[in-house]
Amino acid sequence: MQFSADQAETIALQALAWLSGNDKLFPVFMGATGASEDDLRSRATDPEFLGSVLDFLTMDDSWVMEFCDSLGLSYETPMHARMALPGGAQVHWT
Repeated sequence: MQFSADQAETIALQALAWLSGNDKLFPVFMGATGASEDDLRSRATDPEFLGSVLDFLTMDDSWVMEFCDSLGLSYETPMHARMALPGGAQVHWT
């Protein structure tokens, strides 16, 4: 499955909203990124920042499953969306 940049940004914004509403995980996200709440507001439309949101989310399978279950998405959706944002292309080393 391939996403357009717009579709990928929408998924990442949904992930950001989901993280923001998760009382246990949101502080972990904020600590890992070093972002302030002002940064979140100002960078929410930045494709590179949105890529980092999906990078964080995909670090743990249980987070991916919770997020996807909450929106009725396939578990592969966040990774496919990530690949459509800056820095998300798969690297082939051969």
